[in-house]
Amino acid sequence: MSVLQAMLHGSVPLESMEALSEHVGSTPQEFAVVIGPSVPVDDAAVFAQWARVHKPDLGVILLRETVDAHALSTALRSGMREVVESRDLAGLTTAVSRARAVSNAIVQTLEDESQAAAQAALSEAQARADAARQEAERPTGRMVTVFSTKGGVGKSLMATNVAVSFADQGSTVCIVDLDVNNGDIAIMLQLTPMRTLNDLAAFHGDIDVDVVETLVTPWSKTLGVVAAPVHLDAPDQATTEDVGKLLDLLVRVYDFVVIDTSGVFDDFALTALDRTDTLVLVGTLDIPALKGLKLATQTLDLLNFPREKWRFVLNRADAKVGLSSDEFESTLGLKADCTLVSSREVLAAVNRGEPLVKAYSGHANSKAIKSFSHSIAGATRAADADVEQDEKSRSSSSRFRLRKA
Repeated sequence: MSVLQAMLHGSVPLESMEALSEHVGSTPQEFAVVIGPSVPVDDAAVFAQWARVHKPDLGVILLRETVDAHALSTALRSGMREVVESRDLAGLTTAVSRARAVSNAIVQTLEDESQAAAQAALSEAQARADAARQEAERPTGRMVTVFSTKGGVGKSLMATNVAVSFADQGSTVCIVDLDVNNGDIAIMLQLTPMRTLNDLAAFHGDIDVDVVETLVTPWSKTLGVVAAPVHLDAPDQATTEDVGKLLDLLVRVYDFVVIDTSGVFDDFALTALDRTDTLVLVGTLDIPALKGLKLATQTLDLLNFPREKWRFVLNRADAKVGLSSDEFESTLGLKADCTLVSSREVLAAVNRGEPLVKAYSGHANSKAIKSFSHSIAGATRAADADVEQDEKSRSSSSRFRLRKA
């Protein structure tokens, strides 16, 4: 507590939620409240809901020993500004600074609009306050889509192990298996999901955080899976609109959303691509894979998907098949960001339902995947300054309009 007070100069420590309510009522100039780990998250949510309605310029910041999906979803529903780990003192000071900026913007808006007619001022102030809150609560997660137009190249292997690597770095991660006809993510993680992607249809487009909690099958505390359908002849199937809403919500709940796609540019793949921050293309050292990837890159260019978002993984790069890695890269026009070698350990891990990076953490392929995941995470942090522009481009008229005639 003393360390927090020293870092948050001028802060006032309070011992109970009742004392907090009294203090906020008697001190209208307060711009931020930090609720500590000892306070139950539901009690914090009640206060945040009150503040959202009665004091919109007050930023509520939740401290937790561990930031999990429950805390994030509760914060999202109740209108809290941010959720920060109690050990992350730098993150806390940054969150308080952002709360001050948002509070100043809201207060200034209220003061400006109060000079107009009462009803007009109230409406405009509320609109601007909502805009400020939306900016403060904008999605912070990143979407990584793994794609290949040829089966058997290790697409699902990469999706699974990249996601596990993200989780090992301390991020919250959700894998979404959009290969609705032949999805393997649940098998590769030895999961038996009670719900799958097709269960989205039962919610008739009303998709919220509670729906996410229902659909996600947990693999660990920080990694969950939205599994592909188990039965191909299910009477109810998820629509692209449902999947789009789900993906939009997942990037508000998780740090990373990893998408495993089918081997074609179907509507589900296009829905993911339209929201993707990083596209991982996977191929193997053979002519059919080269041909498929070449056609895929040409299609992506037609879709105006920016090449700076592409990453290329060359699997089984040591294969002695009369085609070198340099020839493959030259023909494709892409340099491999990650190369994997042929290994019996890979198949052994898959057959046991274990991620390679866990089963054989010291293996050359595991080290390559971990390094690759770190590079994506690092690029994500560097791109945070461009998030607002990315959001505008996502909401503009769709880049992806190619459909079957």
